[in-house]
Amino acid sequence: MEIREIIDQIVKDKAAVGGVKSVVWLAAGGSNGGNYPAQYFMDREAKTIRSQMFTSNEFVYAPPKFVNENTIAVVTSMRGTPETCRAAQVAKDLGAATIGLYVQESLLTETCDYNVKYDSIMFDESDQSKTNAALGMRIAIDIVDAVEGYADYAEAMAAYDILDAVYNEAKAYCMPLAAAWAEQNKNERVISVMASGPAFASAYIFSICNIMEMLQIQSPTVNSCEFFHGPFEVLDEKESFFLLKAEGRTRPADERAETFLRQYGGDKVYVLDARELGINRFADSVAEYFNHMLFSPILNNTYMKCLSAATGEDYMTRRYMWKVKY
Repeated sequence: MEIREIIDQIVKDKAAVGGVKSVVWLAAGGSNGGNYPAQYFMDREAKTIRSQMFTSNEFVYAPPKFVNENTIAVVTSMRGTPETCRAAQVAKDLGAATIGLYVQESLLTETCDYNVKYDSIMFDESDQSKTNAALGMRIAIDIVDAVEGYADYAEAMAAYDILDAVYNEAKAYCMPLAAAWAEQNKNERVISVMASGPAFASAYIFSICNIMEMLQIQSPTVNSCEFFHGPFEVLDEKESFFLLKAEGRTRPADERAETFLRQYGGDKVYVLDARELGINRFADSVAEYFNHMLFSPILNNTYMKCLSAATGEDYMTRRYMWKVKY
């Protein structure tokens, strides 16, 4: 079934028990970060539907009382991480309709009521309009439209139609920039990553899944809005800061942080602007929601891979060695 067909069927089924009143987004690690665009969209567009994202084990240990037969649970795991599979079962036991987002079939796909296969952001052949983050937000858009109506639905679908092409052009643009950045930062032991609003999860994934997990470099994630409430104190001319400058309503917070970084930081302050990546090719009414779908694969497939090459760290071998061990 297509995503819209799944949502329409769930909405129809839930009508007998009072309709869809809440959505939970469940995942771990990078998949958890990938749920952020959907949550960000729900926070700003849903009027009557409660929505919250949880990392899988927190949901298993302490599920909220609002999760019941009026809930849709969207559960994401590439290969069926054990705690995420448990989270899916907990949601199902509480009465939620469950949708699994997956790459490889696993206990997750056995557990969930519906399943949607996605493309990994890291492979060149992947369609970036079909990654977990992109499809998760597509589910959110369809839920809001099916339950409440979403005025900019057509504009959002048009953005999906050109998303992969925009990404590929942005990737080509960033490759030489990423190589130069990686050479400059290959000996750094701390790289701070900053963002706000719709781009924050891209910074978070870049920090925890790329720089720390794959390359073993310390990488705090800082919200641009929180930068001036503590983290700015560590800035000096030697520190490495990577700022994602989003398109959308929180852009002024990124611009304020950029001004401070450029004034008091050194030549290891780096700014990647969504406007450089072509985000303004999407309609103004929806462009904000597509920051993550450009930033995240660009960071993974250019900046992280170039830093891996510059440091000599085999990121794939290390990643899977630890995944198997733990």
